This record gives sequence, structure tokens and C-alpha cells, in this order.
Amino acid sequence: MAAKSVHPSPRTGYCPVMHAPPNQTGVQALIVAAGRGVRAGGAGPKQYRRLGGVAVLHHAVQAFVAHPAIVGVRVVIHADDFADYATAVAGLDLLPPVVGGATRQASVQAGLEAIAAAGGAAKVLIHDAARPFVPTALIDRVLSALDSNPGATPALAVVDSLRRCDNSIDGGGDSHLGEIVDRSGLFRVQTPQGFDFATILSAHRNAGADATDDAEVARAAGYKVAIVAGDERTFKVTLPQDFNRAEAVLRARMSSRSAQGFDVHRFGPGNHVWLCGVQIPHNYGLIGHSDADAALHALTDALLGTIGAGDIGSHFPPSDPQWKGAASDRFLIHARDLIRARGGIIDNVDLTIICERPKVGPHRAVMRARLATLLEIDLDCVSVKATTTEGLGFTGRGEGLAAQALACVRVPPLEWADRES
Repeated sequence: MAAKSVHPSPRTGYCPVMHAPPNQTGVQALIVAAGRGVRAGGAGPKQYRRLGGVAVLHHAVQAFVAHPAIVGVRVVIHADDFADYATAVAGLDLLPPVVGGATRQASVQAGLEAIAAAGGAAKVLIHDAARPFVPTALIDRVLSALDSNPGATPALAVVDSLRRCDNSIDGGGDSHLGEIVDRSGLFRVQTPQGFDFATILSAHRNAGADATDDAEVARAAGYKVAIVAGDERTFKVTLPQDFNRAEAVLRARMSSRSAQGFDVHRFGPGNHVWLCGVQIPHNYGLIGHSDADAALHALTDALLGTIGAGDIGSHFPPSDPQWKGAASDRFLIHARDLIRARGGIIDNVDLTIICERPKVGPHRAVMRARLATLLEIDLDCVSVKATTTEGLGFTGRGEGLAAQALACVRVPPLEWADRES
């Protein structure tokens, strides 16, 4: 899904995405994220809670965005969640969201109707936003099954012993073990579930409101739904303890990376300089095609280096007139969003500014706070230091200043989703 490049407004970081029209003959994905998730606890719906630095929804969506067979991804959200949604999916190329209904079935149907109104699709994958980890191989298995079936769902055989109980375990009273339940032929059903688009749209238009999942909607309408092998990693975040499990999965598949950046700018006419996105009064300005914020330039290069994404000049060439006088915070936000799109987490950044003047100390706290805001990380993950060269070199002679930065991030390997558990 190629999106046109649209650049954010100065010093805001907001960047709308221009979407190509959907491919009417391709596969589209519909992510259901309109629920409230009260059993998960915490403040707000669980799909917007942070998991490894980004929202659960972001994790759930990115596997579909990256899959080569999927030409469009759309999310069904609650009417109250537009702001949270925009933050959660920043940097991802998605079709416009759809407002869901009072039930899951109504929400899915609203999403399917939106796809139909936009030209339809050949096949559709329907996925729960509360399942953040979706291996590429699992998507492949569902799509392969759709070649010969109108519907397909991943599922895992039940392997634990099953017993009835005479009372709810968490109901406050005593619970006693009841008779055994035969587990043969029992499966735990997962998502994404895949369908012929016209088939599942028709089934939903005639479905009752109490359907628990889309496979049941299709089955109730008389269609056979194939079962493919599920994946233990594609579990649903439902209870508070599930977030601990999800964090453990995330940590296990991530590797730590660090990279450095360095930048220099010469002093010239002016009465202020920009450092770390903060305007500092000075007898001179800094010469550069953008606002010449050497600190943000160095840090941007360090962040880009952690994911092997080139340098700031390859993304924002100084020969391009649109960057003349541009605020450098947009460069940093761009690097941050590229890391997020890879599923990465910024652990910490360390910045050293090298100059005789201006004095950095009085502005250090504001600089740290500005960087923490731009990168959306905790303040104690940001370090800003300053030093001089004891009168030596161009910085010692007051001809300009320099900055060097180190960034440490965690990123999942690109091929993680295809590895066996």
C-alpha cells in the first residue's frame, strides 16, 4: 500500500496520510477495535494501552500493513476514540476508520459495508485488535485456505483436561470440581478469520446480534469454514495479567541496537539559535538550510542509524527548497515514526552539545523536556550534556557549534513473524 508523502506542519508532528484507492480484486483487512475492554482493567480501552512503548492496536495492525498480499487495512473504532486512534496508528498507512456499533457483529458489519461502499474486495481478513501478535505465516495459512473455501479460521486444539465447576472460581464462594468434559474435537478459535468478501457481507446482513465471531456468522448462514493451524503467540489480551504475558513475548523477540550521530553548524547573523527544539537567545544565529538545530540533526541521524535507515540528508535533502528554514523537530518525529513502524521502542537517547557559547546549562531542563515530548518517552530516558573544547578548534574559536548523539532502541527482527515458536 503505497502512500503519498505528506509532510507535517512545523513543530506539530501531525502528518496526514494520503491513501491510494482500494484494490477491488485484492485482499483487505478489517481490524475490530470498537470495544471497551473493561475486563483488562487500566484507564481506557485496552487496545490503546501501551505495550512496549506503542499501543496494542499498533502492534495488531502493523502485521497486516506489512503483508504483501493485503492491499488495504481499515480499523473499526468507537465514536469516542478518534484522538486515541490517531495517536495509536501514527506512521501506519491505513484506510479511513469506521465507527462501530453496539455489538461486535454490528461493528464488523459497519466495516464490511465501508469496504463495499469503497468498491469492495475479493477477500477480507477480520481480526481482533486485542490480539497484538500476528505471525505472517498465520496470515498466509488463512489466505491459502480461502483458495478452496468460503471461510477459514485459525484454531488450536484444546490440550488441557476440562472439568465442569459448580461455582465461578472468582465468584467469592467455594468452588468444587465437577465431571470431566471430553476435550476431543475441541478447539480454541483465533483471528484473523478470512472470508470471501461477498459471502461474509451477505452473512452479516442476515445475522443475529449475538454472534461471537465471524466464523459463526458464516457457519450460521450455511457456509463451511475451514480450520488452519493457529499460533500460541496470537493470544487475546483480555485480563490484566495478559499484559505481562504480552510484554514477555515482546521482550523475547526484540534485539537491542545503538547508533550515533554527529552534526556541525557555523555561526552567522542572527539573535538566537535552535537547540533540541528550543529557541535560545544568542549574539549569533546558526547557518543551515533548515533551522540548523545541530542537536536535533545529530539525534535524528542516531535514531535513523538504529534501523539502518540512512541519514537525515537522504530523507530531507538540503537541495530540496521545501526544507528551507524548516523546523528540525519534524525530522526527529519522522525518525521516531520510522522506528515505531518497525515495531521498535526507543529506550534512551544521550546528547552532547559542544560549544563555548551559548551556555547550555540554564536551558538543559527545557531541552530534555522538549526531547521527551517529541520522542514520546519518559524524561529519565533523555540525557542532555554540554562541554567545550578548551578554546581549541572551530568551536573553541567561537566559529560554530557541534553536537553528538547516541540512541539505544529495541527492535524486532523483520523475520520474527515467520519463525516457529
